[in-house]
Amino acid sequence: MILPKFRKIDVQSYRPGKSMLYRIKNIVKLSANESALGTSPKVKKEINKKINFSKYPDSKSNNLRLIISKKFKCEFKKIICGSGSDEIIQIICQLFLKSKDEVIVPQYSFLMYRIYSKIVGANVLYARENNYKISVSEIIKKVSKKTKIVFLANPNNPTGTYLKKNELLELRKKLRSNILLVVDDAYDEYIQKRDYMSGLKLFKKSKNVIVLRTFSKIYGLASLRIGWGYGSKKIIDAMNIIKPPFNVNMVAQIAAGAALNDKSFIKKSIRHNFIWANKIKKFLNKFNIITNDVNANFFLLDFSKCRYSADYIQKKLENNGVILRSMKTYKIKNSLRLTIGSSAANNKLISILNKIFNK
Repeated sequence: MILPKFRKIDVQSYRPGKSMLYRIKNIVKLSANESALGTSPKVKKEINKKINFSKYPDSKSNNLRLIISKKFKCEFKKIICGSGSDEIIQIICQLFLKSKDEVIVPQYSFLMYRIYSKIVGANVLYARENNYKISVSEIIKKVSKKTKIVFLANPNNPTGTYLKKNELLELRKKLRSNILLVVDDAYDEYIQKRDYMSGLKLFKKSKNVIVLRTFSKIYGLASLRIGWGYGSKKIIDAMNIIKPPFNVNMVAQIAAGAALNDKSFIKKSIRHNFIWANKIKKFLNKFNIITNDVNANFFLLDFSKCRYSADYIQKKLENNGVILRSMKTYKIKNSLRLTIGSSAANNKLISILNKIFNK
């Protein structure tokens, strides 16, 4: 019997952070940038209502798209919903890229940009960062006749840094008009800097920018896998042709709509993140653990000036049931990524670190 031939794809698959530890119960998971406060109570009420599980969901997520368009004051027909923003990235790559095309991503960036680009045969170029911040000039240096897409998240994952409003506008201006800029707004709700503006606000009328949004972070719907994209109607129409017909399940659609409408819970989540992130940053700095500013719901922890290494701290924390994200997959040396958790989770983290450093 002969095994049917399949294409060998030269790509390293996505490796999520640990979510379990051997023989340890009551784990505190601070490795995946998930919502600290979980899900809005309104979401739970909505999805407990009668849902007809025997029927297919709305293929185009029309009701959710209507809610999105009203909340963000954007055009209904320029919105596409996906099974996580990951799927939107995948559809973009399928639509725009062919073998040997070039894609530019920041040196340290969300891994799925490069993975989906490589799957369709494109070459991925990495633009150097300056002190873990995306560099407009370094991106422009990588541009060639083969460049088709530039992917970036703002604020950036995993570095926690961001491009200012004028820097993002400068990048779009310096790129050729036929190069697609994809701006991932995954952490938009968390940042409170005056010189920052979301990709959605900046490029709402642009024809050569697609903006990504997710419900996995502040809205606490990571397990339901739902996100959305916004771009030119012609591009969105083309994306709808190739997207799976029932890609977003009905529970996810209903939950996302309810989450968007719970303004008080969103404000509560933002406040919780801001207070705890500042408290944790101040605490970490006492031990010479260098972090980014509070721009998202996570910190990149740099142990280069700390008396202990990232590996040592990671192992000690895991022995006590606390999981942080290793940065080895991102090729960032001697670093960990820490998600801002619930009050209980954050207090446990601080308590354990105090014991490690004060022994």
